[in-house]
Amino acid sequence: MSVDTSALHTPLYDPATDGDPFVAPVDMALRLARKVLADKASANIHDHDAMVRAATGLEMRLRELVAALDKEAGR
Repeated sequence: MSVDTSALHTPLYDPATDGDPFVAPVDMALRLARKVLADKASANIHDHDAMVRAATGLEMRLRELVAALDKEAGR
């Protein structure tokens, strides 16, 4: 017997509700991405909460960096 769990999760990002009108300049987005990479590099892989915080922080900064690059390229 299997249970459908697809409705039991909340996505990390939903473009319909999580859109951010502010797009940082590329140099700022890159600096912040480097900072979160350095901050999360020492996270304990055996600590579930630390991994969730690392994944969330990295996803947010990567999304910001891509938005900044897209804006600079006129996309």
